[in-house]
Amino acid sequence: MDSQDQNIRRVFEEGFAARDLAQSLRSFDAETSIEFAARIMKRHSCSVAAVRTDGIVTGYLDAESLTGNLCGDCRRAFAPGQIVAASLPLAELVLQLATHPYCFVVAWEQPSGYVSRMDLQKPPGRMWLFGMVTLIETRFARLIETLCTEEEWRACMSPGRIQKAETLHTVRQRPGQQISLVDCLQFADKAQIVSRIETLRQMTRFTSKKEIAEIGRKLERLRNNLAHSQDIIDDWETIVALAENVRSILDGPPG
Repeated sequence: MDSQDQNIRRVFEEGFAARDLAQSLRSFDAETSIEFAARIMKRHSCSVAAVRTDGIVTGYLDAESLTGNLCGDCRRAFAPGQIVAASLPLAELVLQLATHPYCFVVAWEQPSGYVSRMDLQKPPGRMWLFGMVTLIETRFARLIETLCTEEEWRACMSPGRIQKAETLHTVRQRPGQQISLVDCLQFADKAQIVSRIETLRQMTRFTSKKEIAEIGRKLERLRNNLAHSQDIIDDWETIVALAENVRSILDGPPG
């Protein structure tokens, strides 16, 4: 692995962590009235809050299911994997959020912050996701340029899609810059080429044309939503798939 690949791995595995998405976790004594806690949580738009017993956090409240008279009456226990370190990489955090609605971030040996799926919309989460998608797209492009001829990949495209790429290629030409026609293809176009040329498909973890084409469409949609600051929660399935395969994405195709 060369130094550039090592730097890329370090950025995606260590550069973004749970602490970057966490929001402050308010807390109440178990003897605090539910009415008071609900009022404070509503005022500060809190989805959850911690419950203390003798000064130690022993569970949490969910704003949508507050019952009883005291906070201790509706205290929920932390599930295995729900309490995470502040340094937990985002890929591992996403996998925990696929199971739990919230994860609680520890500081000074106590949960002091929490993260929900919605927090992936914050700038660090969006940067991490956009970088992952860009890395996949770049590697698709390099596979196409390295392992097949222009004639081969053109045969996989409709004339209209090729013309779009050629128009963009003309626009992007700059003195002293080398921009390939492959770089001017859309993400879904690159995925379609990789799916249809067996030599390229064998360099991925996918086994069928349909699977590659589908993930290409999903990743392009996620990338567009990220680029235009749109809601990405509907792309949650794609986000989880990125997190599940982060190691193979960083490793790249077998050399």
